[in-house]
Amino acid sequence: MSFNSENYRRVRDAFDTKRKRALDLAAAHTEQLHLKCPEAAEIDRALSRTGLSLFRIACEGGENVSERLQAAEAENLELQAMRAELLKKLGLPADYTEPAYECKLCKDTGVIETRLCDCMRRALVLEGFRTSGLGSLIERQSFENFSLDYYMDNTADYERMRATYGRARDFAENFPNGTGNLLLVGTTGLGKTHLSTAIARRVIERGFDVLYESAPNILSDFEYDRFKSGRNETESLSDKYFDCELLIIDDLGTELVNQFSVSVLYNLLNTRINHRRATVISTNLTAQALREIYDDRITSRLFGEFEPLPFVGKDNRTRF
Repeated sequence: MSFNSENYRRVRDAFDTKRKRALDLAAAHTEQLHLKCPEAAEIDRALSRTGLSLFRIACEGGENVSERLQAAEAENLELQAMRAELLKKLGLPADYTEPAYECKLCKDTGVIETRLCDCMRRALVLEGFRTSGLGSLIERQSFENFSLDYYMDNTADYERMRATYGRARDFAENFPNGTGNLLLVGTTGLGKTHLSTAIARRVIERGFDVLYESAPNILSDFEYDRFKSGRNETESLSDKYFDCELLIIDDLGTELVNQFSVSVLYNLLNTRINHRRATVISTNLTAQALREIYDDRITSRLFGEFEPLPFVGKDNRTRF
């Protein structure tokens, strides 16, 4: 499991910020309490002393350790009770000076011992959703709400779509072990976007870095980088397409096909294949149409390195 490093940094910074905010607010409440009630300040100083006594007794050992620890603990409990009663008289909640952490388990550190707390794991997943390029689609579309009922009109279509659904889900659940690459092929309205979104969602949930973008937008980023040198810019828009663990290319064939775009596409696919980074491509074009648009360098990789998943049936968007 390897959450995107930039996403991890942002989430880590957000956790550090909210933990610091909770600690600062608790410190401010403590200061206000001490100014308002000197007795509370004295109790807190006494609690600090008993805490140090407990630590010293445990470290030093010696005779009657158990009895001395019990006496120090009893004094500590008595002071805590006095403090709680004082807060009550002042009309303040018992946890007034305690940090109000969002997560009580990890205290907003994001970590419990050596493992990620569930709260940080959820935050990383949500950040993965946000940066995946899918926008609100990833919140609405999943394997769970993909319905095969749309394909019931034709038994052959239903069986093919059932197999396509099963393979797509298997790809996501077992990523990246032996998943290979997928080519989602079929006309509009047959569920390609829904299943590719579902793949992205599940792979992100499992802790991997996913980037979803249309073929035209990908080519636009490469073109931007190609001409950026004259603008004295150093940040690359295209590196992310090589680096992400799963790249999903939507609408292949809708981009402007020319010598530059073909060269970029070949380099992108070939590099990802050589580095064993998985890619999912969706297209409305048939195999014959792909051969007519792209040269052998690209089609040999599409048909040799990608597993085709056919989408069949009637356009779901015309059923209502």
